[in-house]
Amino acid sequence: MLKLKPALLRKISTLLIFFFILVNGCSGTKPLSIGQFAKCPDKPNCISSKSSNSLRMFPPLKYQGTQLKAKNNLLRALESMPRARVSMNTDEFLHIEFTSKIFRFIDDVEFYFDEPGVIHFRSASRIGHSDMGVNRDRMEEIERLFIQASQSKNQLPPAKSVVIND
Repeated sequence: MLKLKPALLRKISTLLIFFFILVNGCSGTKPLSIGQFAKCPDKPNCISSKSSNSLRMFPPLKYQGTQLKAKNNLLRALESMPRARVSMNTDEFLHIEFTSKIFRFIDDVEFYFDEPGVIHFRSASRIGHSDMGVNRDRMEEIERLFIQASQSKNQLPPAKSVVIND
C-alpha cells in the first residue's frame, strides 16, 4: 500500500479543495439577453433555430394543436432529462438551465412560442469556447422526447415542473 507523507497529503488536499472551489465558481453568470432571442456568438458553443450559420443551425420544433398542449409536452420531455431546471416560464417563453454533471457548468436553453405550430429555441453554454457538441446533442434528445410526448396516446398528467422565476 502506498503511504504518503503528511506534508504531501496536506498539499494534495489543499490543491483538491482549491480545484473544487474553482470549478464550482465556473458556472458563469446568467446572461442579460435571456428572453430576447440573442444571436449566437462567434463561438461553437451555441445553436439556434434562427441561426443563419449552418454550423449553429438546428431546425425548430414543430407541433400541431394548441400552444398550451405543445408547451406541456415540451415540459414533460424536459422533466425526464437530468439536471434540468425551469428558470422562467411565461406564456410565450421558457428558460431552462442545464447543469453539467462533473464540472457544474450551466447551459441556457430558451424556447420561444411566438409563432403558431413552431417552437424556436437557442441553446448556449455560459462559459468556454467549444461545448464539444453538447448543445446539439441535447437538442436532438429534446426533439426526440418532445415528439414522443406529442405522439403519446395516453392521457398523461400535466407537467409538474416547479417554476422558479429569477
